[in-house]
Amino acid sequence: MVLSVAELPDDIDALKAMIQVMAREHAEIARGSAAQLDAAKAEIARLKAVEAAANERIANLTTIMNVLQRAQHGTRSERLRLAADDEQVAFAFEEVETGLAAIQSELDRAAGNKPKRAPRPRKGFAAHLERIEEVIEPEIPAECAGLEKILIGEDRSERLDVVPPKFRVIVTRRPKYAFRGHDGVVQALAPAHIIECGLPTEQLLAYIAVSKYADGLPLYRQEAIYLRDGVEISRNQMAQWMGHLGFELQICADYILELVKEGERVFADETTLPTLVPGSGKAMTAWLWAYARDDRPYGGTSPPMVAYRFEDSRGAECVARHLTGFSGVLQVDGYTAYTSLAKARARLGSNQAIQLAGCWAHLRRKFYDLHISGVSQAATDTVVAMSALWKVEDEVRGQNAETRVALRQAKSAAIVTGLFGLWEKELRKISGKSKTAEAIRYALSRREALEWFLTDGRIEIDSNIVERAIRPQTITRKNSLFAGSEGVDEPGQHWPRFFRPAK
Repeated sequence: MVLSVAELPDDIDALKAMIQVMAREHAEIARGSAAQLDAAKAEIARLKAVEAAANERIANLTTIMNVLQRAQHGTRSERLRLAADDEQVAFAFEEVETGLAAIQSELDRAAGNKPKRAPRPRKGFAAHLERIEEVIEPEIPAECAGLEKILIGEDRSERLDVVPPKFRVIVTRRPKYAFRGHDGVVQALAPAHIIECGLPTEQLLAYIAVSKYADGLPLYRQEAIYLRDGVEISRNQMAQWMGHLGFELQICADYILELVKEGERVFADETTLPTLVPGSGKAMTAWLWAYARDDRPYGGTSPPMVAYRFEDSRGAECVARHLTGFSGVLQVDGYTAYTSLAKARARLGSNQAIQLAGCWAHLRRKFYDLHISGVSQAATDTVVAMSALWKVEDEVRGQNAETRVALRQAKSAAIVTGLFGLWEKELRKISGKSKTAEAIRYALSRREALEWFLTDGRIEIDSNIVERAIRPQTITRKNSLFAGSEGVDEPGQHWPRFFRPAK
């Protein structure tokens, strides 16, 4: 507010009021400017963090690229054993392509509005592929109702789609209309896609991903399969698509883990994955952690689900990070990382206490090996007695928690008491260094966790639910020399998506 001297009031009270109004306006402007400045600083810090993370992963992928190039093109004395087969070396480059595509997706998301990419010439799809046209008509503005509609053109795009095992091309037409006596052009908006301006439909992306990660079919094999149908999709291109898809599915993976942790009882397990060490051409042992939820055995209605996490270690800090916010029953094998987590929560007096439930299937395997070898009659007696426990479980499966507890107390409790009595008696008679003593000590040290299923109907007798969920990944592991590198994904966030085929 700017006034001339002549416009100022002569009354002192009016001047004071005017000065107060001007002071408030100035304070509001200052607060708005400060807020905008803070927001700008926060956005700059966020973009710098994204850029730093991307640069780190790019450097890691560049190291892998240099190693592979040296392995493929270096002098014979410098070549890695990994490069004995040129096809094997060439295949490893798909990991780099996928990682770079994932980084690009993250940078594009961080940048917000990005300039539209100029159209690039594309090689046409095979003529024999089925064309399915869909016309997306625009909504007619109210002011154009009743007027004659004139087609003046359209935008046409083609994307590759698949209906297993048949490929087809989805042709999307977006007509443009003008109306007599009315200015302007009307056209429907282009639909959104995971791969912006890309060739594949979402169905094709899902088909490739399921074939690779669920069916253990590497991309180079898929490339050959699709070529038999006259469809040329290079594995490098599919690797890039998988990178974009993995980035988009990250929020879904995180959401599933949160849903799993909302369960009253969660299963956990881990398995090894050989993972490439950038710069060395060697593989290290990494770990795939799985967390499953399935309430159906005790009559729950929540859908079954499993969440995976990839880590380069098997340390207790991994499971502690994964299960942040979880409280309830954790059903696992005898691995000490879970025991350490439960004890740490108990010492801190956390309101997120974890109660461990044991797995009788893991215990049974220890005695079964001794039974098969015929070295221990106690092991044979144990295996025979344990078989009755699973017969009871067949009866209680699907019943509510109260019914399950009642049946277990009536039939299983006596069997469990007899087993622990047998083991305590046998342990006093055998050598402490024997395999039988080792199996018995394993059971006695976990007695509380193993007996918990007798008094809590939510608990299963074993953790086979999560073992079945993790089994498909072992099939993929058999088809791979290594599982990419942790540089492709954020460490500890996802299990590695990129595999190299075995010889």
